[in-house]
Amino acid sequence: MAPKNAAFVIAVDGPAASGKGTVASRLAKLYGYPMLDTGLLYRAVGMRLLNADGDLDDAIAAEAAARGLELAELEMPEVRTRQAGEAASRVAVHPGVRAALFDLQRDFALREPGSVIDGRDIGTVIAPEAPAKLFVTASPEVRADRRWKQLVGQGEAVTFDEILADIRKRDERDGGRASAPMTQAPDAVLLDTSEMTIEQAFDAARRIVETARARWGNPKG
Repeated sequence: MAPKNAAFVIAVDGPAASGKGTVASRLAKLYGYPMLDTGLLYRAVGMRLLNADGDLDDAIAAEAAARGLELAELEMPEVRTRQAGEAASRVAVHPGVRAALFDLQRDFALREPGSVIDGRDIGTVIAPEAPAKLFVTASPEVRADRRWKQLVGQGEAVTFDEILADIRKRDERDGGRASAPMTQAPDAVLLDTSEMTIEQAFDAARRIVETARARWGNPKG
């Protein structure tokens, strides 16, 4: 049986606009677990710096912003803007920022009976022992189209080509950073949502988690 007092962590990793946030939120609702979107942490840090006229490439200032972060700041509408997404990708390269946010994420992962955590390094760095790991992805073009529609719906004046360029730049930056690069954990299940509807992606994710739950509860099965 699963070890006593253990938390069942569902780690949902993947690149921007892959659908991982939607999948994670629906899994959290299904199982009644709290959810943490770790991308919002980095977005909030980035916006803290920008609002203070700080430099996103200043590692010391970025770390200070991360250490002063309050979870209430994740609820601000500005953290979901295109500007915040770009800022997040830039501050996330600083090891000090990642270290400052590590304990917060780790504490969330230890909550019982379980949690859903959405990010880019949850299954590899934050909760490598997570029983259920998904790596959700989609083609850059599909992801750009999704993000473009989202931003236009929020009233932002952006073009598809601009968003596609952003997506490709962020993929290169996130995959190449020395500190916790975005990679699929060896034991994570790949879920490509390029040709899937939201319902299809959620159903596939649910089946992946159910398989992990069965294995976790009966490791010899």
